[in-house]
Formats: sequence, C-alpha cells, structure tokens
Amino acid sequence: MPFGGYKLLTKFCDYDGMSNYIRPRTSGATIFFTVNLANRTSDLLVREVDKLRDAFMRTLADRKFNIDAIVVMPDHLHAVITLPENDHDYATRWGVIKGRFSRQIGKGDLRDSNLRRRERGVWQRRYWEHHIRDEDDYRAHVEYCWKNPVKHGYVEMPSDWPYSSIHRDIRLGRVSKEWQ
Repeated sequence: MPFGGYKLLTKFCDYDGMSNYIRPRTSGATIFFTVNLANRTSDLLVREVDKLRDAFMRTLADRKFNIDAIVVMPDHLHAVITLPENDHDYATRWGVIKGRFSRQIGKGDLRDSNLRRRERGVWQRRYWEHHIRDEDDYRAHVEYCWKNPVKHGYVEMPSDWPYSSIHRDIRLGRVSKEWQ
C-alpha cells in the first residue's frame, strides 16, 4: 500500500494556555479518522446511511481520494483514506462530507456556539486523525474499522455489520476467514 509518510502531530500552547494542534500536511498520506456526531446517543448515521453515502460519493467525485476502509456506526464513523499524490487537504474533504450530510438531514440541537458559527449542530466540530506509519500500522487501523461493531456489541462477527467496507474487502479476497 502506498504511504505518503508520517509526521508527528505537533502540540504547542498559545498565550492563554489552550492547546492547539498543527495537523500534518503530507501529500498522498494515508490517514485513519474518527468522526463523531454531536449527539453521541443518536443512531442518525445508520438511520440515514444512504444520505451519508451520497455525501461521500459526491465528495469523491469532486475531490478524489481512496477509501481504504470505513465503518459507519450509529453515532460515529472510522475511516482509513489515502489522498492523491500532491494533495494533503483532508480537512476540506471532511468539511464537505459533513456539510453535505448535514444539509440533507436538517439541523440538530443547536447551541449558541453553533448559531454563531452558522453550524447545523449535527457533527462534533473536530475529528481525530492518525497518519499511518507503515504496513503494520495500516493493517491495524483497517482491522480496527472491521472489529469496531463487535467491540461495541452490535454483532458477533465483523462481517455481520452491514455498514462496513469489510464486505467489499471480502469480495476482493482481502479478508482472512477469521474476520468473516
């Protein structure tokens, strides 16, 4: 698998003591993401999975990238994506995906901060990312996507969860029998 390299996430404190994070800007990188809904008790992502798929497909058409692995849980998703060479802009992609999905489903519970920022209150503002370092790291994060529904107690086998790229990977012969 191609890897765009790995850079450590750099942390520093500004004048008011708040932590700020500088996101790596590595072209062609492979990155693991966790993206959460604002309401962590919601089942919105699986209830409206077709709208989420549409947001992904439209974004893929506009801004190419590869979805190496993905699992959609009721209130969050995990994904491993690889950016094209000469492209490091995953932040815009996530903003577009989240915005397209949010506009299709309407507004969530809005706080004052959502209103000030003209947000719909559907997603948590930030997401977590980890730049993949090597083949072992890649495999561990793809498998994390596969096993997440089991970890949360939704199914007994990863292949029983319908909202996972494991089904594509099984069809392509990428998954050993232990995961099926």
